[in-house]
Amino acid sequence: MIVLYIILGIVAIPFVLALFVNASYFIHRSQNIQASKADVFAYLKILNNSRKYSKWVMADPNMETQMTGNDGEVGFILSWDSKDKQVGAGAQEIKQIVENERIDYEIRFLRPMKSVATSFIEIKGISENETEVKWAFSGKMNYPMNFMLLFMSVDKILGKDLELSLMNLKGILEEEIKG
Repeated sequence: MIVLYIILGIVAIPFVLALFVNASYFIHRSQNIQASKADVFAYLKILNNSRKYSKWVMADPNMETQMTGNDGEVGFILSWDSKDKQVGAGAQEIKQIVENERIDYEIRFLRPMKSVATSFIEIKGISENETEVKWAFSGKMNYPMNFMLLFMSVDKILGKDLELSLMNLKGILEEEIKG
């Protein structure tokens, strides 16, 4: 009987600890791009362009996508469905646009884990031909999955992907400007 109580206690520990773990996360990265604020914003506003720079969108070139609405406008939705378990399925919707300043998104993940996150891209002119792009994500891991946050850093994992995506964006936009 004591062995049973010990086993139950060990199984219960993660569930109890998860009660005290912050379930929310916020990460952001930024990159300066040698291009005008207007050019950068015009490119970023078209969500379908993310196929060329976003590590997540580029992860499965064979995924099925569906677009609803007018790209570059509030309400546009880009949905995806992939057989790749890392990519899964979901939808990203443009929720708000502040022209030449910021784009807000809602990302609804269906697989591999159902959740909702928010994201924004903010741009700031540094000079006539240099623009800072800040990309941020926030979300929440529901109980008891938030227990995993004790052992993994969302900032490190997603941060690397954000940095790669911003470097891809920089390369594309700076090449377009030169070309």
